[in-house]
Amino acid sequence: MSTDPRVALQALVSSLEEHLSAVASRRGAQDPSVEAAFFAIADAFEEYEDALYEAYGEVTPLELYEDNEEELEDDAEDDAGSGAGFGAEADGGPAGSSVGDGGDGARRSALGLVEVDEN
Repeated sequence: MSTDPRVALQALVSSLEEHLSAVASRRGAQDPSVEAAFFAIADAFEEYEDALYEAYGEVTPLELYEDNEEELEDDAEDDAGSGAGFGAEADGGPAGSSVGDGGDGARRSALGLVEVDEN
């Protein structure tokens, strides 16, 4: 049974609100509630993306980035050679993301914009 995209969207919005609350009330650099909220966003986003695609054959202009140091270095080299397009920061990371291990060594994902070729 498929999930209604509206239900999945509401779950995504709720996870974003919970993340904001966790960040605003953070108790130290490695607060487990912030990390849990971070991963809840990624999970809720994947659910929404799947529901949207299943119901309408559409996707969002967002994707999850895995924090793999080697991949980030490759992306930074690619961006440096191509003039870093839409959605890329000068450091090679996705715009608006905070990719990193949060000081705890755990792999993290970040939501970023995907450059769309409209031609």
